[in-house]
Amino acid sequence: MFGLTTRKGDSSRAPEAKGTVLSDLIALHGMGQPSWTGRDSASLTTNGFGRNVIAYRCVQMIADAASAVPLILCQAGERQYDHPLCRLLRSPNPDQTGQALLEEVYGHLQIHGNAYLEIIDGDQGAAALYCLRPDRVQVQTGRDGWPSAYTYGAGTHKRVISRRPDGSMPLIHLRLFNPGDDRYGQAPMQVAGNAIDLHNTAMAWNKSLLDNAARPSGALVYRGEAGAGHLTGDQFDRLKAELSETFQGARHAGRPMLLDGGLDWKPMSLSPAEMDFIDLKNSASRDIALAFGVPPMLLGIPGDNTYSNYQQAVLAFWRHTILPLIGKVVAGLNHGLGLSDVEIGFDEERIDALADGRLARLDLLLSSDVLTSEEKRLALGYPALPEGGTQ
Repeated sequence: MFGLTTRKGDSSRAPEAKGTVLSDLIALHGMGQPSWTGRDSASLTTNGFGRNVIAYRCVQMIADAASAVPLILCQAGERQYDHPLCRLLRSPNPDQTGQALLEEVYGHLQIHGNAYLEIIDGDQGAAALYCLRPDRVQVQTGRDGWPSAYTYGAGTHKRVISRRPDGSMPLIHLRLFNPGDDRYGQAPMQVAGNAIDLHNTAMAWNKSLLDNAARPSGALVYRGEAGAGHLTGDQFDRLKAELSETFQGARHAGRPMLLDGGLDWKPMSLSPAEMDFIDLKNSASRDIALAFGVPPMLLGIPGDNTYSNYQQAVLAFWRHTILPLIGKVVAGLNHGLGLSDVEIGFDEERIDALADGRLARLDLLLSSDVLTSEEKRLALGYPALPEGGTQ
């Protein structure tokens, strides 16, 4: 940001007596290399989910929408209601509902790229499920390079989750695709990291302008006698401190400046490119939303015309982001729980966002002249009519 922070020239060398009107001034040097935040779990959680409104909203929208879809259990094509696994899905542990547990799972996948569900065994299979914090889990690999155990804990308090005697793992590791790592998934938050940094920096830039009365700073020029004077080190430090305490900040906006002889204020203006931080912030917002698979229209980000209306954006969000994510988690649950005679699924008919699509398909089916009435009943899931029965 512009500010009265540096002194032109090297203060360690004796000043040269040159007859220039800008012989001694306080100014800002040009920009250096970009500084990106870390991509570790702690940095992503703090700078992404904790500080960035777009990233936070994307994670919450995905986690809330996906966890609201109820999971069901089917056996031989018939839905089950009293199976022990049904009770486990509704209440996976004494402290959480099934929806709360799934919200954690989906949220961790977006932030960390990994989600871990520990299985607590009972007399008749899985008795409880607990979601572990991904930043506290380490994958241990065997000689073949595949996971052999998991270490969970923080600091010196750690425990190892090993395979059961039959070779199965009492932990379900859900991870997103990562071509560069066999053990850990890659999170959308990691991919959006640079855009999150840009968005956070644009917000800080805006805040800095407001703190300085929405105006850029300037340069305080010391002319001296005949334009050949120089400030001593003590004079420079005292002047900079007085300027910061007396004139910088929103509460000092509009205060008149009283200058001693030889001092002249040269305001610095912002170029159009530098003032374009609003467009930069919106562009970064769209990149963040793109990484998470959330249509920018759903976040109220201006400048996005990908979808003709809000309803189409909602449908795309469910079709391209939520349903594939639920399918991945459901497949992981079926595999991790070792289910064979029963299968966990989800009830797509309960998703209100897809209702219009279902009605359109139903109308197309009923108006079809190609199918018979009997075939239409079967397509809708109704049993065949008895011989001689009427529709």
